[in-house]
Amino acid sequence: MFKSILIPVDGSTISSQVIEKAAAMARAFESTVTVVCVIDIYAFAGLGMDAAYGQSEYMTAATSEANLAVAQAKQFFDAAGLSVKTLVVEGQVIYKTIMETAESVNADLIVMGSHGRKGLEKLVLGSVAAQVLSHAHLPVMIVRE
Repeated sequence: MFKSILIPVDGSTISSQVIEKAAAMARAFESTVTVVCVIDIYAFAGLGMDAAYGQSEYMTAATSEANLAVAQAKQFFDAAGLSVKTLVVEGQVIYKTIMETAESVNADLIVMGSHGRKGLEKLVLGSVAAQVLSHAHLPVMIVRE
């Protein structure tokens, strides 16, 4: 039914639940799996010049966190005996970057969490799930906490 599954992750606790659900689906449908973590390259946009000085440090930390998130997902899939491709990509608009990645890997299903990180970031990442859901031209499975 689903030949290619895209799993956007962010290293949050919900990402672990998403990975488990997607792995079960991948096993059942013998799907290829791609895990992606998107780095928001404009996290400091609109915060003024002082914030721009932190951009380099942010990108270093964000890249490190993204690599860790996809490595943890890969470790889970490897332990489950499933192959997985991992990507860390930079994007200006996270939901659009997820959609572009889905198209580039020919995904026919996106499995993602309803919300990601905590606090204010949770609201932002929740809006990413809502944006993907409203703009996707393919099935999207939302995993809730």
